[in-house]
Amino acid sequence: MLTALRTDKPIISPVVFGRAGPLERLGDLLERAQGIHGATVLLSGEAGVGKSRLISELKAGAQQIGCEIHEGHSFESYLTVPYAPILDLLRRFLLSRASEELTREFSPTAVEFIKFLPELYSLFPGLVPPPALEAEQGKRRLFQTLVQFFSRNASTTPLLVIFEDIHWSDDASLEFFLYLARHVSSLPILLVMSYRSEEVTPALHHFLATLDRERLATELTLQPLSLAETESMIRAIFEQARPVRAEFLETVYNLTEGNPFFIEEILKSLVSAGEIFYTVRGWDRKPMSELHIPRSVQDAVQRRSLQLSPPARQLLELAAVTGRRFDFTLIQELTNQNEKDLLRLLKELIAAQFVVEESAEQFAFRHALTRQAIYSKLLSRERRALHRTIGETMERAYADRREAHLTDWAYHFYEAEVWEKALKYSQRVGEKALALYAPRAAIEHLTHAVEATQHLSTTPAAKLYRARGQAHELVSEFDAAREDYEHALAVTRATSDGDGEWQSLLDLGFLWLERDYQKGGDYFQRALALARELGDPSIIGHSLNRVGNWYVNAEQPFEGQRYHQEALDIFRSINDLRGQAETLDLFGPANFMAGDLFKCVESFEQAILLFRELDDRR
Repeated sequence: MLTALRTDKPIISPVVFGRAGPLERLGDLLERAQGIHGATVLLSGEAGVGKSRLISELKAGAQQIGCEIHEGHSFESYLTVPYAPILDLLRRFLLSRASEELTREFSPTAVEFIKFLPELYSLFPGLVPPPALEAEQGKRRLFQTLVQFFSRNASTTPLLVIFEDIHWSDDASLEFFLYLARHVSSLPILLVMSYRSEEVTPALHHFLATLDRERLATELTLQPLSLAETESMIRAIFEQARPVRAEFLETVYNLTEGNPFFIEEILKSLVSAGEIFYTVRGWDRKPMSELHIPRSVQDAVQRRSLQLSPPARQLLELAAVTGRRFDFTLIQELTNQNEKDLLRLLKELIAAQFVVEESAEQFAFRHALTRQAIYSKLLSRERRALHRTIGETMERAYADRREAHLTDWAYHFYEAEVWEKALKYSQRVGEKALALYAPRAAIEHLTHAVEATQHLSTTPAAKLYRARGQAHELVSEFDAAREDYEHALAVTRATSDGDGEWQSLLDLGFLWLERDYQKGGDYFQRALALARELGDPSIIGHSLNRVGNWYVNAEQPFEGQRYHQEALDIFRSINDLRGQAETLDLFGPANFMAGDLFKCVESFEQAILLFRELDDRR
């Protein structure tokens, strides 16, 4: 006689199979990190092969020996978010510490962190972000600040730093991971990064190749389970002493190819559908001829979702559109459920092993493939409507934390095709990415903004084209940068924006210097001619300096001196100290090239005095 379907026991392997070697290697490296011999480990393998499970085992071992653990995750929807996994790690850190400890921790570097992590304004309300630096210099300063953060946290106890799913990390994050990997060897830090071997982007490939070339990392590649290991896993899940019948084992193995996550999903689906059931003698199943084994993980997930109550299934779909991770407060706002009813539905999803509780406020899908299967089954119209609802709800719920959620708003409104808001937020996020030295992310978001203007049948603002042009230039995409700058120039002319036209001419001049030096100079001359028409002394002075510096670099220093002298006279006449300092700084090499070493030194000394007066240490 059959009993009711057993739902109290999760269909998850209680132990890890086929991973003894990688676990032992990770344990050895963790032990070495205690002796200030840090290391970097790459954990690779196909989706569902068990990377996260292995990391969970590593974390358990690290906790036993008293290691501090910091972890950050990348998600597919955050692929264009600058430093998303690092921000995830830092925000977890913020939530896990008291205000007094956070104040002590961030005080030494708060001025550098504040633009990167706006949540710190609550701890340091009067703090003013430093002025923007040149892209490479600013990025280097940020990387140094982040390494100092990890170094301080490793000063009293060994530190385990984990970044999962780095195949969904943006280029800027990968650059930082490389920078960190070059430093951990002299620190008591074990850095572990996981990625899907079948989703290696060009940027990730370059990152992995650099690690390999510099011998900075140990790579552990997880393989699918063997037939024997698959049988051991099935027996462990069902607490079965006897061997698994051969025809059932072979069917499951051939279907899943030994992928642990796929094995669990197929078994869960069979249990949910009543194909595998619990009797007084233990677990049993229908004959093979009567089994309806789903042919894919997506089918398995869908079949399991049909066993949920309708409200729980609706919540699951809503959560899938929200993202891999979702907040209780947001879901409550979206569903208008009281806390008791919403908790009941979440418990149903947890019991069905779709989601896990990360904290009292935050939940996540147990695996990215589960969320993807649910999301992909929704119709395009359904997804658009849900993205719009989520975006509008997030605007209200997080109105007091705008900076931390701009990327979420840009993503949801773009997917919802709410073009006015997609334009507004995508442009802001793109400009912010550019300021954070993440040009690839900036290009993605600014392109979304340009696309939004096309749907709105409006002409993109020159500012939008210029920002994207700068991002393209930073990643050496000459043609794309030139096209954007030329679009910006056309827009400024069409709108009679003289200052904007002047800036566009300078942008094109700087861009062409590397490709055609003479053409770059032509643009600077055109910018100077326009500046004289506009009649603004400051703009004229800066234009003169650009032309003068062009002549100096073209080995015509005497001509360059003439332009710099005119610029210096203008800046002195309007008492523009910064203009004077910058001109004298350019005058130095002009005088040196002209063979006047005394005037060269004199120019630099005068520039130094003015920069000190302006408190510009850079």
